[in-house]
Formats: sequence, structure tokens, C-alpha cells
Amino acid sequence: MSNSKVALITGSNKGIGFAIVRAMCKQYAGDVYLTARDAGLGTAAVDSLKKEGLTPLFHQLDINDPNSIRTARDFFREKYGGLDVLVNNAGIAFKMADTTPFGIQADVTLKTNFFATRDMCNEFLPIIKPGGRLVNVSSGMGSVALSRCSPELQARFRSDDITEKELVGLMERFVRDAQEGVHSEKGWPSTAYGVSKTGLTTLTRILARNLMKERPGDEILCNACCPGWVRTDMAGPNATKSPDEGAITPVYLALLPAGAKEPHGQFVSEKKVQPW
Repeated sequence: MSNSKVALITGSNKGIGFAIVRAMCKQYAGDVYLTARDAGLGTAAVDSLKKEGLTPLFHQLDINDPNSIRTARDFFREKYGGLDVLVNNAGIAFKMADTTPFGIQADVTLKTNFFATRDMCNEFLPIIKPGGRLVNVSSGMGSVALSRCSPELQARFRSDDITEKELVGLMERFVRDAQEGVHSEKGWPSTAYGVSKTGLTTLTRILARNLMKERPGDEILCNACCPGWVRTDMAGPNATKSPDEGAITPVYLALLPAGAKEPHGQFVSEKKVQPW
């Protein structure tokens, strides 16, 4: 078994994830795993970083496939005895001009951005080592979507007693309401991406609370963040930040120093805790 520290970044063959791997290779004293659904694209991304003199490793990982998640989890448990840093970066968004029916957009977007990311957290959190870091790449769009929810929904998403089970129920309800064409009258905004990220930030807060109760001495820090508006295939060429700039806050949270107590259970943008 390897004694190295180890970090895993999901959805990291391009865009912000790729930039996070690059920065972690430069700043992290341990092994850094680039992961992708497609092994060909993943190994090509690793090769391009090797040409920069960096030494990332590759593991196939499709967060929408529970078997792929469990295979990766077992690999890290067996080779490293667990994981030190998990950055959940993988995510999707429909383009603004996409004419796919909103109900389908809601289902597909939440499947990856909320439900699959939750599966990653639930499978990997038990093997995160003491002093570990969990970073969920969320979005400021989640905060915007939250502000456009009904007061009742806002109160639940912001509450300190919402459970994971209740949150899952709310996310399922949004998809159902969207499919039935009644999401607006039921208090939801018309943004599947935004609601998926409202859910992810809320999940992060719940997981952080659970860690305080269940593993109080382990000093694991769990946070969500907004990388900003970044020039990627997802956001397009007009965005204001480069991928390397977008990686700054996720990497900051991944590398919070040993013994740090905060931030924990927060939503962070530009390295600053934001109100939720």
C-alpha cells in the first residue's frame, strides 16, 4: 500500500477540472488523479500535462455509473488506504438556446449535478482520511436560483435541520414538477442548472454538519464553491475567467492547511465565505 497522500478530481480531462489537476500537481505533496468517463480522453489529458513536466495519474470514473464509482473507491481504499482530497467537479449544463423540453433538462441535469455527485460523496466520504478535504464545485447560479424559489422552499434550503433525505425529496419534487409543467406555480425557478447547484450547496452543508457529529476529531473540512464564470465548453468563449483562474478557489479549499477549523460547511467564492 502506498504511503503517499492522494487527491482525486472528477470530470477533469478538460475545463476547470483539468486546471484543478494542473494546479494540484504543482502545489500538492501527493499523488493527483485526473479522472474522466472516457479513458482515451483522460489519458490524452494526462499526457498533455506530462509535457508540462507534471505527473498526474489517471483513473477511469463515470460518476453517473454506480459501478464505476465503487470500482474507483475500492482502488483508492486498497492502494492508499483511503483518500485525502476529493474535488467533485464533474457537471453538466444545457445551453441557454437548447430547445430540449424543460422537464428533460431538469431530469438530466439533476441526475449528474446532484444525484451522481451525492453518490460520489456517499461512497467516498467513509474512506476520506482524517484531515481530509471534500470540495464540491457548485455555482453562484445556485444562490441566484435559491433567491428565486418560494419563501417556503428558501426556508428549507437554508435551514440548519434539513436532512439529506428531505433534500433528496425536494430535488425529486423539482424534477417531477418540471416534467408536469407546474414547477413555476410550485415555487421553483426556471433553471435546472441553478436548482441542481442549490441542491449541491445544501448537500454540502448537510454533509459538513454530519461530519461534525459523526467524526468530530477527524478535522475533515467539507465546502462548496463557485469557480466563477470560466471560459469552458460549458460556459462558452465570452466568460471572464480562464480555467486556471477558475481553479483558484477549489484548489484553495482542497489545500486548506492541516489543523484548520474553517471554512467548513460553507459556500465560498473568490476564497471568501458567501452568505447562503
